[in-house]
Amino acid sequence: MTAPAAGLVRRRLTVRGTVQGVGFRPHVHRLAAALCLTGFVGNTGDGVLIEIEGPADEVDRFCALLAEQPPPLAAVTGIDGVHLPATGDSGPFTIRSTERAAGRTQLPPDTATCADCLRELADPGDRRHRHPFVTCTHCGPRFTIATGMPYDRAATTMAGFPMCPACAHEYGDPADRRFHAQPVACPDCGPRLVLTPAAGLAIRPARDAEALATARALLAAGRIVAVKGVGGYHLACDATDPRAVAALRDRKERGGKAFAVMCADLATAERIALLSDAERAALTGARRPIVLLRRRTPPDGLRLADQVCPGSPHVGVLLPYTPVHTLLFGLPGDPPGPRVLVMTSGNRSGEPIVTDDTEALTRLAGLADAWLGHDRPVAAFCDDSLLRVRPDGTEQVLRRSRGYVPRPLRLPLPVRPTLAVGGDLKNVPCLGEGEHAWLGPHIGDMGELATLEAAERAERHLTRLTGVSPRQVAADRHPGYHSTRRARGRAIGLGLREPAFVQHHHAHIASAMAEHGLDGTTPVIGVAFDGTGYGDDGTVWGGEILLADYTRYRRFAHLVPAPLPGGDAGVANPCRLALARLWAAGLPWTPRLPSVTACSDTERAVLRQQLERQVACVPTSSMGRLFDAVSSLVGVCHRAGYEAQAAAELEAAALEAGGADTVAYPFGLGGADSLGCDPAPMLTALLRDQARGTPAPVLAARFHRGVARAVTEICRRARTATGLATVALTGGVFANALLEHECAVLLTRDGFRVLRHGEVPPNDGGLALGQLMVAGTANNHETE
Repeated sequence: MTAPAAGLVRRRLTVRGTVQGVGFRPHVHRLAAALCLTGFVGNTGDGVLIEIEGPADEVDRFCALLAEQPPPLAAVTGIDGVHLPATGDSGPFTIRSTERAAGRTQLPPDTATCADCLRELADPGDRRHRHPFVTCTHCGPRFTIATGMPYDRAATTMAGFPMCPACAHEYGDPADRRFHAQPVACPDCGPRLVLTPAAGLAIRPARDAEALATARALLAAGRIVAVKGVGGYHLACDATDPRAVAALRDRKERGGKAFAVMCADLATAERIALLSDAERAALTGARRPIVLLRRRTPPDGLRLADQVCPGSPHVGVLLPYTPVHTLLFGLPGDPPGPRVLVMTSGNRSGEPIVTDDTEALTRLAGLADAWLGHDRPVAAFCDDSLLRVRPDGTEQVLRRSRGYVPRPLRLPLPVRPTLAVGGDLKNVPCLGEGEHAWLGPHIGDMGELATLEAAERAERHLTRLTGVSPRQVAADRHPGYHSTRRARGRAIGLGLREPAFVQHHHAHIASAMAEHGLDGTTPVIGVAFDGTGYGDDGTVWGGEILLADYTRYRRFAHLVPAPLPGGDAGVANPCRLALARLWAAGLPWTPRLPSVTACSDTERAVLRQQLERQVACVPTSSMGRLFDAVSSLVGVCHRAGYEAQAAAELEAAALEAGGADTVAYPFGLGGADSLGCDPAPMLTALLRDQARGTPAPVLAARFHRGVARAVTEICRRARTATGLATVALTGGVFANALLEHECAVLLTRDGFRVLRHGEVPPNDGGLALGQLMVAGTANNHETE
């Protein structure tokens, strides 16, 4: 934008991106006032509209500062400007009320309580001392309280809390950091806490400060408390109390799956886990995810109960991100209480997180001893996000939810208005139009009626906030998926014959390509390893190397299939998977093998009949199932109580081995149409080492290295055959940090460009993004 050199000029600017609910208008007001400029700023359906007038050089400076120094929570994606005739306006710069016009703007995610609000919370002289809902334009809930757009108080769940005169003054003062902070409130006009005891608990209901004090005392006494957060309820207990943790695990039917813990502060986290600088930054940032950390052994004077994360060298840690959390741990002068709390989703196994207060009293009955709730409704459920930090300091998000949603992803190609429904595990929907996509919050595993209803609510909420009206629906090809059946209904509702069906592993690869901004003009070598995906031949795929772009793919290589006895139901029995792998490789079931001894005589006899007669034995090329099988073969895990337990425990065993040993078990490579990666040589070498007394951690490490070297060799052959030199590592198996790191190191050393997931999960939590790209960018999708 070029302006006349002298005299007054006037410009109209439209700022797009995450610019509402982040203090953008008061920021613009302060900037204009400092430069003595006139005009106005206001929210519109398209973003923020600014008209600015003054001397040309000062207007130029304003425009430069606006682009270079936005507010902390803003994310500006574009500024469009046009020249207008100067009006000679001499009045003060003003903030106009919101225009409720059609358009699309971007709402920020929920963010952790900022340092200024925490200081007020702890200051006995401040009127918001101990206020459980202290917030400002720089922090607090956004996505979970918004009921529509544009983002104003009337379109939030704070609409039912009229502001007192003091809050209204702050809300209307452009110089105050609470100017137009929609959740602004204080003890006189804000939401109220209430503690409800379970029947038979000898305490009385309580409100506000008494409710918090009672909840803290219950936690210190070993009780389980359901705590309402910004996106739903958690179940909390003292993480150092073995009886409390065991009771929570039993009531929730958690099996052996690890719990996440919330530490009172960073210093407490340092006592139970080893932290790098990058991990500290992830823990303390505004998003406040759960971060997978290496456990301290022994801990620094603070020992978690063994049942928090049994058998795992890692622990998921997060820090308080709401004022309620901070107050639960206590302020100076409060009675001492737990410094580490188990903080797990408030639900029963297989159900979505509870958000409604009345529903919480019924759905969490029998799980919680008391409920600490409040009367601010949750507009959208949003579970905690989960990530790990790689050795190079980069982050890999494993569950993308609170702190990330609804932040859009910029797409490398424009897409038609499309809803992608994801898969049946770790379900996450995705809406897209033009050059933006919005992944929804983590929903969980489909199947229960409550989860299906939660998926519908999430899609409706995302549609309201984004303004995307989908004209097509994308889904997985698996005919038995609940998500696919739902997609059929959505497609019919849009007047379509059926959804656009996208092959599972093609979607994984497209997701990785989109995250890295690839436009698809050149295919990639996609290494898609997971547990289950419906294959083009009707079998279960999951160990795939595809040559793919957004419109087509070709199966270049795959793991040699083995029978999957019992189908998906058999996944809970890694010992049976191990015996099926041995059977497929022509290797004997030696009596002393851990997998053999884990099965009864009857179980082995039935299994052998199944395999020989091919009864209920779908062939699978799944790499995830191979990890499960090897986990049992080395004696680590024979029965799985939750998804990926056997593989996770195998990775933990491999980490125990350290890096001194460099042996890698070999895989056979051969085949005509599609290169087969045969695990038989690997199994032979593993069994030979096991017979020699090689420890299980060493066996596990050699297996991991063998898989990584096989991947590298297959990619070399693909490069030789096609000239392609970009490799995408994707699928749930690449949540395995050891395998991902080993593959990335070997491939990079060999000259490949390696795409690894960052903000988009490698597992099925990122599947919908790939479905969106495949379905939304082309009319015809085919295999070669």
